[in-house]
Amino acid sequence: MAQRAFLSLFQKVSLVFARRKYQQVLEGETDTELQEVEVNTKKEPILSVSSKEASTRQLDELISDLQADLENGLADGQILERRRQFGWNDFEVDKPEPIWKKYLGQFKDPLILLLLASAVISVITNEIEDAVSITVAIVIVVTVAFVQEYHSEKSVQELGKLIPPECNCVREGKVEHLPARELVLGDTVCISIGDRVPADIRLFEAVDLLIDESSYTGESEASNKSTASLPESGDTTSFQNIAFMGTLVQYGKGKGIVIATGENSEFGEVFKMMQTEKAPKTPLQKSMDKLGKQLSLFSFSIIGLMMLIGWLQGKSLLGMFTIGVSLAVAAIPEGLPIVVTVTLALGVIRMSKKRVIVKKLPVVETLGCCNVICSDKTGTLTANQMTVTRLLASDGTRAEVSGTGYNGKGDVHLLPSGELVKAFSNVSIGKLVEAGYLCNNAAINEDTLIGQPTEGALIALAMKMGLDQAEQNYMRKKEYPFSSEKKWMAVKCVHKSQEMEEIYFMKGAYEAVIQYCSKYNNSGMPVPLTPQQRALYVQQQAKLGEDGLRVLTLAVGCELGELTFLGFIGIIDPPRTEVRAAVQMLQNSGVAVKMVTGDSMATAISIGRSIGLYNDDMAVMSGEQLDQMNIEDLSHLVMKVGIFFRTSPKHKQNIVKALQSNNAVVGMTGDGVNDAVALKSADIGIAMRGTGSDVSKEAAGMILVDDDFSSILSAVEEGKGIFYNIKNFVWFQLSTSISALSLIVLSTAFNMPNPLNPMQILWINIIMDGPPAQSLGVEPVDKDVIKLPPRNIKDSILNKGLLIKILFSAVIIMSGTLFVYWKELPEGKISTRTTTMTFTCFVFFDMFNALSCRSQTKSIFEIGLFRNRVFIYTVLGSLLGQMAVVYFPPLQRVFKTEALGALDLLFLVALASSVFFALELWKLIERIWLSATARKKSQNFGVHPC
Repeated sequence: MAQRAFLSLFQKVSLVFARRKYQQVLEGETDTELQEVEVNTKKEPILSVSSKEASTRQLDELISDLQADLENGLADGQILERRRQFGWNDFEVDKPEPIWKKYLGQFKDPLILLLLASAVISVITNEIEDAVSITVAIVIVVTVAFVQEYHSEKSVQELGKLIPPECNCVREGKVEHLPARELVLGDTVCISIGDRVPADIRLFEAVDLLIDESSYTGESEASNKSTASLPESGDTTSFQNIAFMGTLVQYGKGKGIVIATGENSEFGEVFKMMQTEKAPKTPLQKSMDKLGKQLSLFSFSIIGLMMLIGWLQGKSLLGMFTIGVSLAVAAIPEGLPIVVTVTLALGVIRMSKKRVIVKKLPVVETLGCCNVICSDKTGTLTANQMTVTRLLASDGTRAEVSGTGYNGKGDVHLLPSGELVKAFSNVSIGKLVEAGYLCNNAAINEDTLIGQPTEGALIALAMKMGLDQAEQNYMRKKEYPFSSEKKWMAVKCVHKSQEMEEIYFMKGAYEAVIQYCSKYNNSGMPVPLTPQQRALYVQQQAKLGEDGLRVLTLAVGCELGELTFLGFIGIIDPPRTEVRAAVQMLQNSGVAVKMVTGDSMATAISIGRSIGLYNDDMAVMSGEQLDQMNIEDLSHLVMKVGIFFRTSPKHKQNIVKALQSNNAVVGMTGDGVNDAVALKSADIGIAMRGTGSDVSKEAAGMILVDDDFSSILSAVEEGKGIFYNIKNFVWFQLSTSISALSLIVLSTAFNMPNPLNPMQILWINIIMDGPPAQSLGVEPVDKDVIKLPPRNIKDSILNKGLLIKILFSAVIIMSGTLFVYWKELPEGKISTRTTTMTFTCFVFFDMFNALSCRSQTKSIFEIGLFRNRVFIYTVLGSLLGQMAVVYFPPLQRVFKTEALGALDLLFLVALASSVFFALELWKLIERIWLSATARKKSQNFGVHPC
């Protein structure tokens, strides 16, 4: 599915099927015609160039190697030859798997295969009712899982219905408008505002060119593009002379030469990794596979035991084999797959109410055993809204800004006094904010930004200060647009009350703006700028940068060469308000949170510290360092690293693989195309619905509707609760199954009459697999479960602790039922009263056992007797049904029972309740022992337990 989503994005970003009129022409080109083309160019082979290599090479050299002509473009013969060599500018995607094949794929689960074998054996042994019930259970489980998965895939596919665009390309001296699919290496492409870049291109002309690369790099700030060759290559976020396929031209215009198309582009590299990467099985799927094998072994053991007993007693081995097979089939919990499916489906429904979309049922449990979450920074940990947080005026006046978002909510306070600043109540701060507002092309309309995020932050700052009407006092005469070469922007204005006097407002990088300054502002008065002041400003600017802020320098004056320096404005994409608490809660529950970002180290560390994700004991690692390591080397260091910065898609995939090699269950959050490979590689990929690309949504298993990182907490809580509910069901069902089988095996072994007739065994089976058992799967999630550490994926559902509890319950139920059977069989002759007492005793034991199985660790009185109302209703219904079987004459004849006295019922209730009290005492002793162990450990480490 991820590959098809990638194709959808590819269609959007220019790599699309041609319009019908172009297809009709191009489909007529045969291989024979291509071979007949005479190409009047150099015969040296042409090779696609990586963006890393192209960014450092001289343009003339690159044009020569690509045999291109920037002015006139390529000739038809060159185009056909290159298309034959490199193919179309699109991606080849495998055909989707047929629906019937997807449905049959649901039957590969070992537990489903075991149940299918049970159904077949039931037919052979003429147990038609069992065969039908098992088959129905299988069909329900498989169909629910298939439909849920199919619909989730379809709903995400709907997001990919995009209009296929075209591009402008120079061919034989003319600018042609043609499908981007037709582009070849060496083509000259023209791009302007609103265009999607149709291929990887090396720019040779850039006029005020800003390109939004968030779909590829994940960073929200648009990239300023230039044409100069770079001195050295770095990560993809630093290639200022390269325009990547799929990115959006936000401002300006440019021209470039195509250096890579289709699967050879940077997007293509991601696509190829997506094709080769297979999503791993979820921990629950692995646990269910293991449980299926354990139950198979259990079934074969029963068959072997019955044959051994028969052989020792001299009975027919074939007959004993038939009995053994019947018992083995009865022992298999055919209700388990339904409980798992229902429990997971309810978890999915509960998660949808918490604004989280889960695409596949098993995924909802995966976060319950996730012990590492790798999170993208922009838009996930942060608000994805650039915000001014710090002001430093040229005379040393400092101020702090509160509030986030593109609105006027928030205040400006002087430091350290905390005095509120409005308008020009502090002249130095007021002039600084006014300059930022006037030297600006953005606008905010009803909390919606129109323009650049950085400029939007300056508008929001002016709104907080009450200076957002400043443009009414000035009239703009001229603009000097920003360029990556000069690194500043300026506007020339006149004051409406003094129209003869021109005034310039400038903003940009410090080293660029300071060159135009000869004075600095000191409480509203211009003062000559000294070398000492310049040195001080260099230090102040560096300090703000070290804190992870994007620093803008502001100046004002009547002449461009005689400006007055006003100070610095520090801007950052701030953390989401709820993220710090969520990170702390995850860390307290044993989940390590790591940041993986394409941003700079300073910004990443600043955000990491502010949300409690990073401290001085942790290491940081760059993309360049990752390039120098293989997976094995990285796996030795990856657990100690808190922040990875300047990362590419390949880096993110390697980080996930290295963590998984340390037996970590990895959750990966992301929203860009650059995150898609890692989202697919991770045990659970978590995409963002609001800011996320279609590709990332397809690759992920879970989607956060509100892009809210704290929603992961709910998913972790839900995942842990689901697994424990499944274990509770297994506890109840296997303890009931073992005790029922033990009664039959023991009576057979000692040549005693069977204590239960076939109809009574059927009724017990209904209870064992029916509503009371199913209701354990809908037990509400315990709020304390989030505090528990992630479960070890190597632990099976049927682990040692649970097996002991199962056997303990089974022994009590079997012993109590055998005692009643023995008590009601004084002369060795079975009667209707004997089977009725034994049968009712077993059912009562089952109900009390189910009551205690609602929690493995907590008392029923602690979790709440009536919290699971479904359970209460099903138990009451089962007890009413049992009374009907015992006292209703028509059912008495069917089940061969007789009415019991009130004292009989009181005796059976008192005896059957022993399993409940014994299990509650077991849980109490277990809690005391665990508490003492934890206290002892904390004392050894010198820590007081909470």
